[in-house]
Amino acid sequence: MSTTGTTTTSTARPPIPREIWVLVAAAFVIAIGYGLISPVLPQFARTFDVGVAAASVVVSAFAFFRLVFAPAGGALVSRLGERPVYLVGLVIVAVSTGVSAFAQSYWQLLLFRGLGGIGSTLFTVSAMALLVRVAPPQIRGRVSSMYGSAFLIGGMLGPVFGGALAEIGIRVPFVVYGVALLIAASLVGISLRGTPLRAAPDQSRGPAVTTREALGDSAYRAALASFFANGWGNFGVRVAVLPQLAVAVTDQTWVAGAALALAALGTALALQVSGRLADTLGRRPLVLAGLVVSALGLGVLGLAHDTVVLLVLSVVSGAGAGLLNPAQQAAIADVVGNERSGGSVLASAQMAQDAGAILGPVLIGVVADVWGFEVAFAVTGAVTLLAALPWLAARETAPAKAAAPS
Repeated sequence: MSTTGTTTTSTARPPIPREIWVLVAAAFVIAIGYGLISPVLPQFARTFDVGVAAASVVVSAFAFFRLVFAPAGGALVSRLGERPVYLVGLVIVAVSTGVSAFAQSYWQLLLFRGLGGIGSTLFTVSAMALLVRVAPPQIRGRVSSMYGSAFLIGGMLGPVFGGALAEIGIRVPFVVYGVALLIAASLVGISLRGTPLRAAPDQSRGPAVTTREALGDSAYRAALASFFANGWGNFGVRVAVLPQLAVAVTDQTWVAGAALALAALGTALALQVSGRLADTLGRRPLVLAGLVVSALGLGVLGLAHDTVVLLVLSVVSGAGAGLLNPAQQAAIADVVGNERSGGSVLASAQMAQDAGAILGPVLIGVVADVWGFEVAFAVTGAVTLLAALPWLAARETAPAKAAAPS
């Protein structure tokens, strides 16, 4: 796999490029906007006289369209380039969200929200590709940590503002989110204008890395497993099933929100160190540590029978995600390299995570209904731990470690 442009002899860390700061700032704006509508979207759907299941479908439609259109997003990135696809994706989500505010029926809202998922997968895959293209190999873990922190902090602040805006009108957060996305698109479009993200026409560069080629790399195969497990546990079960466990254990709705908030806090704290460690110690140790910590935190959550234990385990599960994400994202970037395009490779990784986030809550929900929360969370821990097995045999991709013998 390509590691063109890396150096293993120099220990000096390059500065973070200006383009990275632009992408991080845009990620913060996007995350705040997404958080604005997350607490009000189900309520908005219910205003059209539909039940809980139908309201949940509106939420799931976004993720479903992300999954379905991820291959097309990867192909477009490889053909057209990262920046135009990123901007088009943001504009699609902005327009679809803005018109959602004026939906006059449930089916209109479902359609508009689904179209937003198409735009989301375009800018998500292209953002990953931009980070791969711009980030120096020696600080990829740190860059991934910064980008993830921006999304996390924005996602935590967004619901607070969204709830306040909903007091003015339940459609208001959708309008504000649409405007925020247009601001983010303008920020990226203007700030990255003229930035040489791709090789000049007269320069030789290798062909795009294909998914088939990447699958020949043990690190990429392992990353697909950990992306799927991360989507299953940290993006799926933790968000959808943990709040239900919290209410069942304590019979207090505030504990559900506190559990999610503390899990996010655990992720935020871990992100402060995990990116740098992924660059110095290597990707594999951090991925393995993240998977084990996540498996431990999630796997025993079903055994929590009081509020304190449940909240502590929520923090542990969140910390596992914070250890895992920068390292596995940096490993994917190492596989692609700076001098080749890898839209389909990045899209496949995103699809693996989205698939886990969609399948996990559904299947674990069935397990919880039949065998209880104890078994449900134990299964989630097992799925997460199984994802560590491919990493035990995977190669190390970090530039400072890849040249050293295993």
